[in-house]
Amino acid sequence: MFRPEIKVLDCTVRDGGLINDHRFNDNFVREVYRAVSAAGVDYMEIGYRCSKSIISPDKFGKWKFCEEDEIRRAIDGIDSHTKLSVMVDVGRVEKADILPKKDSVLDMIRVATYVKDIDKAIDLVNEAVDKGYEGTVNIMAISRALDNELDEALAQLEEESKASVVYIVDSFGALYSENVQHLVGKYKKFLKNKEVGMHGHNNQQLAYANTIQAIIEGANYVDGTIYGIGRAAGNCPLELLLGFLKNPKFDVRPIFDVITNEFLPLREKIEWGYIIPYAITAMFNEHPRPAMAIRKTEDKDSYLAFYESLLPDDME
Repeated sequence: MFRPEIKVLDCTVRDGGLINDHRFNDNFVREVYRAVSAAGVDYMEIGYRCSKSIISPDKFGKWKFCEEDEIRRAIDGIDSHTKLSVMVDVGRVEKADILPKKDSVLDMIRVATYVKDIDKAIDLVNEAVDKGYEGTVNIMAISRALDNELDEALAQLEEESKASVVYIVDSFGALYSENVQHLVGKYKKFLKNKEVGMHGHNNQQLAYANTIQAIIEGANYVDGTIYGIGRAAGNCPLELLLGFLKNPKFDVRPIFDVITNEFLPLREKIEWGYIIPYAITAMFNEHPRPAMAIRKTEDKDSYLAFYESLLPDDME
């Protein structure tokens, strides 16, 4: 519960933006930054940085692109030791979109990738580190990764990448504690000079438990979101994580305050959290996309029909 090496990263605005196409207003982002700063959280991920030549700005809000002037406007005047990060997806950003660190308020660039694109991820994270940032590689959909391919990717990351952290990303919320134990052990076997990170999704209400398991196994970088906000079932709740970690630098009270003032009203407008269709997709180790789609229809609570729609033909 207390290990001074453990770093907490809040990805409320970035992961939460997957619900509303990254259209949070400046005040909301500002209040999240104020709260996590007061709580002593180590990092805040303020959104994605995508290239507007690849992703249309007409379809998404500003936190899909995180331009420097927009970030500065949102955080201006807040005294904070919390470092700022953005996430970049392989294939959705140009190297030129990553400015030299001296021209940016950002401290960390997190590269999101699938195992098959690990070469591209290494190239991108090395670019970020060479420009002066801390860098991580986040391996998405880890529950779908083949064991031999993951071994090769981790060996390559250790040998060729300048990332300081490599993340386990349970994109589908499909992992159980024994899977987390196995994966952290595998990461630590290959990554002798890098930290292990954990990013959990809450489809089966296991994001918090799996994050604790990762900490027990030696992961020192852990993600959370305020009130568990995030795509579909959301993420490990930041307030629970701070309550678990007994480091006196963390103060959960500002998080409770911002939940009352910002998140409870927001919860009346957009949906996230544990809901049966998201649990069902996790049981099948599937992306929650079909569950997200059905939640927008009149059949959103037809749980049995949704479950049976995902069964393989020979199991119906």
